[in-house]
Amino acid sequence: MQVDADRHEAITPRRDGPLAGVVVLDVTRVVAGPFCAMMLADMGATVIKIEHPQDPDYTRTFPPMVGNGDTQESAFYAQYNRNKLGVSLDLRSEEGKALFRRLVRKADILVENFRPGVMDKLGLGYDALKLENPRLVYAAISGFGRTGPNSRRPGYDNSGQATGGLWSMNGYPGQPPVRVGTIIGDLSASLYAAVGILAALREAERKGVGQIVDVSQQDAVFSLTENAVVRYTVDKEIATPLGNDHPFVRPYGQYPCADGYVFFGGYTDKFWAITCALFGEPEWATDPRIDTMEKRFDPETDETVVTPLLNRWFSRYTKAELEAMAGDDVPLSAIKSIDEVIADPHIRARGMIVDVPVAGRDIEMLGLPIKLSGTNAGAHDPAPVLGQHNELVLKHMLGLDDAALATLRGKGVI
Repeated sequence: MQVDADRHEAITPRRDGPLAGVVVLDVTRVVAGPFCAMMLADMGATVIKIEHPQDPDYTRTFPPMVGNGDTQESAFYAQYNRNKLGVSLDLRSEEGKALFRRLVRKADILVENFRPGVMDKLGLGYDALKLENPRLVYAAISGFGRTGPNSRRPGYDNSGQATGGLWSMNGYPGQPPVRVGTIIGDLSASLYAAVGILAALREAERKGVGQIVDVSQQDAVFSLTENAVVRYTVDKEIATPLGNDHPFVRPYGQYPCADGYVFFGGYTDKFWAITCALFGEPEWATDPRIDTMEKRFDPETDETVVTPLLNRWFSRYTKAELEAMAGDDVPLSAIKSIDEVIADPHIRARGMIVDVPVAGRDIEMLGLPIKLSGTNAGAHDPAPVLGQHNELVLKHMLGLDDAALATLRGKGVI
């Protein structure tokens, strides 16, 4: 399959990016889905965000809000829907379904995050849409996936954290488990969906046939539990909350300093010797109690010898001083608050803070963490207001005239 660059050019100015010429229909809301489509848009795809005209993505009301009165816009919504074209379309109406099918014929990818079965009930599931466009890559993100006994259950980020095992592992020993402090279920599902989409797009390019990309939040979270699976399947050891400790690597965790906390991971013999010398006490590298990595792995030795030593060293200095001392020689990093991360010169140099217009002013938000050496990728355009590009898309892609658009508006279809 060769993507149709002219189709892309007709509705939006050409942007540099590896996905320029690829058309994506984004039928998603909240984060699991919008984030996936946003990454494709950041990499140059023409992403058309489709929302119900009377029931749009409810994150449009999520704080923080920017602007005043009727011109207020959500910076939360803007962060995950930048670079997209906005179309309002009632997919429950026959006219809306017909227009959607016509858009599908011109698309390469569709992303949806309804509960499995919802699109089928609308007559817009994969089996129906592949008849309109056999090349279509159909990505479905849901709580529990399209198959299996729990596939129809409603799912949120916390559902993925709970049923994927991550929640049970997080927190402190002897205390109730704690959810991860971000929507890791939504975000990881979006990331996996983007990977699957690109793989399926490559396959469609080679064979001319699309397929379903099926990603669940539970699966995505479960895949992030790292060594917990093999620890259980091999040794029947059930992972439990460890706080900031690692199950078998020491020293490797959080340590207090003069103005906060740092992460220190100098557990190898090489890094341990460098650290001892750095703090002016090289003799600790040859102390017979802790002179090998294996000895420092022992929990009792770590608690009685290594940790008190590190606490004494680090307590003399601030986070910035410790980072400067460690430099490129020791794995030591300040544990930074969000304001400190946003001000971090390295984060800025990496383009991870970008200015995107929201309600008439530039707002700093997350950049794209994927860096490409040969083509540009990143945030360019603001998130659309509801139905902002109805005329642009429906006229240029489907050939509707002003009278047809007026009729659709009158019926509430757009």
